[in-house]
Order: sequence, then structure tokens, then C-alpha cells
Amino acid sequence: MLALSQPAYVLHSRAYRESSALVDFLTPQGRLRAVLRGARGKAGTLARPFVPLDVEFRGRGELKTVGRLEAAGIPNLLSGDALFSGIYLNELLIRLLPAEDPHPAIFEHYAMSVLALAQGRALEPLLRAFEWRLLDELGYGFALDLDFNGQPVVAGGLYRLQTDSGLVPVGQLQPGVFQGAELLAMAEADWSVPGALAAAKRLMRQAMAPHLGGRPLVSRELFMTFKEPTHD
Repeated sequence: MLALSQPAYVLHSRAYRESSALVDFLTPQGRLRAVLRGARGKAGTLARPFVPLDVEFRGRGELKTVGRLEAAGIPNLLSGDALFSGIYLNELLIRLLPAEDPHPAIFEHYAMSVLALAQGRALEPLLRAFEWRLLDELGYGFALDLDFNGQPVVAGGLYRLQTDSGLVPVGQLQPGVFQGAELLAMAEADWSVPGALAAAKRLMRQAMAPHLGGRPLVSRELFMTFKEPTHD
């Protein structure tokens, strides 16, 4: 039986049979699914999201078994909006990252993003950077400073996203379009430009929509429910 030890984070887990858990892990070798036996004991305490782990996976099939699981660093303690943001990143990875498809750059960026969330860094720039890196690593990226013909994006121009080819110039203002100045600010990650962060959020939603299969993100719905005002 093949045994492989590597750094990992838990993306999601659910009860499996009597005392086990079915766990989705993010590793440099991709997203792996494994059975964690004795999930109600010490291993189950460690197998929480946002905790850096060292995990030994056993087995050759798609469903592996956790042979050993140890903490490999200080847990990233997330709460409030940072916690919802972390859950959102995890759901994106489960939905978009193919199983057992190695992406070490995504793993490293995720580790840095979760640490930044725990440190209380500004959420919106962090989330937009992660979404962009994920799309780019999976082959869905596109230029922000060039249109689909390879022409430079003009600050005063208007553009719409065509997800299979990139940015397409348009002649007049219409729903869903982006200003060239916003796109150029995104390319430089210059969030001081008015409207750039809001435009980046719209752009990433448009870019990810075809790859999410039409199903809404549970984490986004949870966040909106949490944010709804309560009435006595």
C-alpha cells in the first residue's frame, strides 16, 4: 500500500460510518479525499479547517486512508467575517479544484491567505487575489491590461468579459461592463483607485460563474444570512 506524507489543510469533513470522517484535504499534490478513522478522538480534534497539518495518506485509489495526522504549525484562529471568508476559500477549492490534480502554487497561496485572514488583514483585496490566482492556475485566467485582440486596455474605454476569450471592448455603457481604469487598477492591485475593488468583485463573479456549474455557493448564502439584520 502506497503511503505518502505531506503538508495539508482540511477543507471539509463529514461523519462517515460509526466513528470515522470523510475528509477533503488540500495538499501540494491537489485535493485529496480520505477516510479518517477514530474521528472523535485526538485526530478528529486536529482535523479542523485552517490548521496546518502533516498527513500520511495511504492507498492508491481516489479514496485514501489517513495513516498519520499531526499538527504542523500554529492553528489559524478565524472568527467573524474572516471565518466566513475562510469557509468561502475552502468551498471554492472543493468546487473548482479537480481531485488529485497537483497545484503546489495554489497550496502555498492558500496557506498565506489563511494566515493573512488570521492576522486581520483587509478581506476584499485578499479574496480577490486568491480568486484570481485560483482561476489563473486552473487555466481560466485572462489578461487585465490587454483585450482579447491583444490591444492595450485604455483607461477611458469600456469592456465586457467574454469568459472564453477575455476582455472585449464595447462602444457604450451597458449592464455588466467595466471601465478601463478599473481593469488597469486590478492589473496593478492598486485598490486606491475608486471603484476598483467593487469592480474586481463583479469581475471575479462573472469569471467564476461558468466553472461553478450554476449552483450557488453555500458559504456566500451563509454569509448573507448572517449579515441580515434581525428584528425584535
